Amino acid sequence: MRQPSRSSVSPSKKAKRKNVQTFNRSNVGTTVLRVLALLVVVGITVYIYAIRDRVEQFAEYGYPGIFLVMLLANATVIIPAPGLAIVFAMGSVFNPIGVALAGGTGGAIGELSGYLAGFSGQAIVENTKVYERVLPWIQKYGAWAILVLSAVPNPFFDIAGIAAGVTKIPVWKFLLFCWIGQVIKAMIFAYAGLYSIDWLARLF
Repeated sequence: MRQPSRSSVSPSKKAKRKNVQTFNRSNVGTTVLRVLALLVVVGITVYIYAIRDRVEQFAEYGYPGIFLVMLLANATVIIPAPGLAIVFAMGSVFNPIGVALAGGTGGAIGELSGYLAGFSGQAIVENTKVYERVLPWIQKYGAWAILVLSAVPNPFFDIAGIAAGVTKIPVWKFLLFCWIGQVIKAMIFAYAGLYSIDWLARLF
C-alpha cells in the first residue's frame, strides 16, 4: 500500500501557519512603532523641559513664534509649560484671529505627544483617578470629547490625549477635533488679552 508523503501538508494547516506568521510580523511591527512613539515622547518632553526658561522668547517672532511656543508648550506630557499666557499677551500685539490660528495649530500638533504616549501602550497615568474618569468619556463620545476637552482650559488634556491613543481613535480625527478646540480656546484668550489692554488703557 502506498503511504502518504511526509512532506504533504493539508491546505488548512498551511493557511493556519501563514496566518500565524502574518500575525507575528504584525505584532512585531506594532511593538516597534509603540517603542519608537514612546522614545519620541520622552525625548520631546526632556528637551522642552531643558529649554523651558527660553520658550517665551519665541513669541518675539510673530505668528511663527506663537505657533512654536504653543507647539512646545503642548508637546510636554504632564509637565506644565507656558502657552496660553503667551497667547493672551500676543492678542494685544497682533491680530487675535491670527494669534488664535497660529497658537491653535501649534497646540494641536503638540498634543500629538500625549496621543503617541497612549498609542505606545506605556502610559504612566492609566491607574490614576483622572484617567479613569476621562477614559469613559473618550470611549463614549470619541473625537467630540477631544474637541470639548481641548477647548476648555484644563491641566488634564494630556491625559485625554493618552486615552485617545489607548482607544485607537484615528490620528487624523484626533488632530482635527483637537485643532478645532485649540483654536477656540486660543481665540478666547487672544481676544481677552486685546480687550484687557484696551480696558487698562482707558482706566489709566
